[in-house]
Amino acid sequence: MEEGQSKLRILVGDDHPVYRDGIVRLFGPIANVIAQVANGRDALGVIRTQKPDVAVLDYRMPHLDGAQVASVVHREELPTRVVILSAFDDSAMVYRAMQDGVAGYLTKDSSAQRIVDTVFACARGETVLPEDLTSGLVQEIRQRADQTMPALTEREREVLSMIANGNSVPQISRAIFLAPTTIKSHVQRVYEKLGVSTRGAAVAEAMRRGLLE
Repeated sequence: MEEGQSKLRILVGDDHPVYRDGIVRLFGPIANVIAQVANGRDALGVIRTQKPDVAVLDYRMPHLDGAQVASVVHREELPTRVVILSAFDDSAMVYRAMQDGVAGYLTKDSSAQRIVDTVFACARGETVLPEDLTSGLVQEIRQRADQTMPALTEREREVLSMIANGNSVPQISRAIFLAPTTIKSHVQRVYEKLGVSTRGAAVAEAMRRGLLE
């Protein structure tokens, strides 16, 4: 974090107090943990009222699970990015979470450094899915696949590929020498053709349809 830059504002949600306290301690020196909660309903309340930069949530919590919270956040166009920390790496759960608009998904046995890196990457607008979960997600997507192929242009396919590799709009703009506004237009058309509205969902749907390796 650069000198003078305000600390990242984080919400931590987990119904297991020992693990929740561990995440709070992990981010305490490097971020501003504005609240910690034990269920999804309270997490959503904090997100609506305090709008943290990132909500680090357990997948399975009372009242609302992490993915359900992410879905409401996306539907209401709230600015908070949701990162799921889960005890489960079931491919169907990962798929659903990505479809619901989570920015990142990690298992709870991830290292402290990976958790920190993922949260800060998601705060920058990136979507993070660790490699050790990718193969299961690909299998899940293929199981759900239909072979309907949207008519993406060559440029849209190029932009989609760069999105899948975690590039931001400014990074794509610099790489292919087009204005950011043009890149945003390409991204929006890709979303429309895939029938999605988030980066994670675009990647998941493109993989499902065989548009990405």
